[in-house]
Amino acid sequence: MIVWVNGAFGSGKTTLVEELRPRWPEALVFDPETVGYVLREIVDVPTGDFQDLRLWRRQVAELAVGLVEEYRRPLLVPMTLVNPVYLGEIFGALQDEDIFVHHFFLKVAPEVLVRRIDGRSFFPGDPAREERVRNWCKARIEACTDAVDSLPGDTVFLDGGSSPEELADQVLAHVG
Repeated sequence: MIVWVNGAFGSGKTTLVEELRPRWPEALVFDPETVGYVLREIVDVPTGDFQDLRLWRRQVAELAVGLVEEYRRPLLVPMTLVNPVYLGEIFGALQDEDIFVHHFFLKVAPEVLVRRIDGRSFFPGDPAREERVRNWCKARIEACTDAVDSLPGDTVFLDGGSSPEELADQVLAHVG
């Protein structure tokens, strides 16, 4: 099984997974961004978003399947994934391998997301890169909030303003 924690940048995906990890020690954590970072070292990403690379989507799905099949452990995946075509590709590939995905989406007001993004440090010591990353994250807020209506019907929406402990309780109760 996979627990996919989705939401805009700054919504608390990683924080929630960090709260779930000690409560669910048998679960593995897989961050698909690492696949994107590897691909960026090898190929050009013309749009600047590695999710636009078909290879990224294939590799994310294949690695998730491999982790679940090889280790027979649940997988916690903190990743923003709001393009319906890309989400369909990845979730479809997982479904084709009979891997059940519990899909959670953290809903957070745009003004809160901006505050959280501004409060994060991405690249200390490199202010220009820091600003580029912040602007990139903020530029995607609207797409993330608009995506709520196009997410799969079984998506569980969580209030991203709740504490990480409360959110973890909700996820664990839902997953059983």
